[in-house]
Amino acid sequence: QVQLVESGGGLVQTGGSLRLSCAASGRTIVNYVMGWFRQAPGKEREFVAAISRSGEGTSYPDSVKGRFTISRDNAKNSVYLQMNSLKPEDTALYTCAATSRPGVPRGARAYDYWGQGTQVTVSS
Repeated sequence: QVQLVESGGGLVQTGGSLRLSCAASGRTIVNYVMGWFRQAPGKEREFVAAISRSGEGTSYPDSVKGRFTISRDNAKNSVYLQMNSLKPEDTALYTCAATSRPGVPRGARAYDYWGQGTQVTVSS
């Protein structure tokens, strides 16, 4: 079992930045692809970013590409999401996830372990 705990969310103005953290426990994340997802009220869960086990491979949807950066520190058993140039439409509950599947999956169903999430609110 992998336990994931997110932090770093909050209220920020349009154009601002936030850095989310995801701390893992129970197992080392070096064996897992890590991802971030978000869900706004009344909307489906959306893929935000994923990073390979080594950190060399990343994946982003067009909606955040160039603004968000995912990174990992396997020695600290942690994953991060740097979010810049935030927009009101980025407002959502952001959740960290882990999967043992190959590649860098974008689908939520590929992920085995999930955190509780951290709320990000971007004011206009």
